Amino acid sequence: MEEEQAQQVSSTWPPPPPFWRSFTTENLARIDELRKQQAEREGIEDASKVRLQGLPRELRNLQPPLEPEDGSWRVFGDTYRLKDELPRLEDMNIRRLFPNPEERDQDGKHFDRALILKRLAKSLLLNFLELTGLLAINPEAAEQKTQDIRDLFINFHHLINEYRPHQARESLISMMQAQLDRTRAETNAIRDAKDKAERIMEGLGSLKVEDELVSNLTTPKKKESWSYEREAWSSVVADL
Repeated sequence: MEEEQAQQVSSTWPPPPPFWRSFTTENLARIDELRKQQAEREGIEDASKVRLQGLPRELRNLQPPLEPEDGSWRVFGDTYRLKDELPRLEDMNIRRLFPNPEERDQDGKHFDRALILKRLAKSLLLNFLELTGLLAINPEAAEQKTQDIRDLFINFHHLINEYRPHQARESLISMMQAQLDRTRAETNAIRDAKDKAERIMEGLGSLKVEDELVSNLTTPKKKESWSYEREAWSSVVADL
């Protein structure tokens, strides 16, 4: 049973949790009423921030759990943290090849990430050439060189990841600017269509229609005479 539960928790696409059945309309209304009553007793304006104690069994799942004490939780087999920060290379047992964040921008010197990335790229090319030479001469000695290349790649990737917050801000600015430009374009198109419709209506109102045309359109047509048809049928009948 324990093995099945462990497999169920760590599976990529686990089945829906069983507590979704507790989220009924009646239960939601009950817990909202209890929150309002508790907020009035404690003098809290926002009832959603009230945490209830001693809830019935059918209402326990409707109250969100507390934040994990260690600041991490596990979803779909991956571990997440409340404070989303880039892990340190030292915590992953990786040799750091550039200064720590605490040691940067000291003595008036600016930490140039672009320059560090160029140096790491050149070191990668040099170590790769050395690795090919070792593989041709002494393959057994290439293990340390492979480890050096691994450290270079991880440091390179770690330094690039430090740009992620800046990239997120710039991407958000770009998305908001594109949405603003699209809204402005749609607004201008609506205004142009409105102006065009007003010009058409003004042009139709300024047209002068002749009196004869008006009388022909407004006067009902007279019924046509059927005398000609009667004469034609009479002649046909006479011939017969």
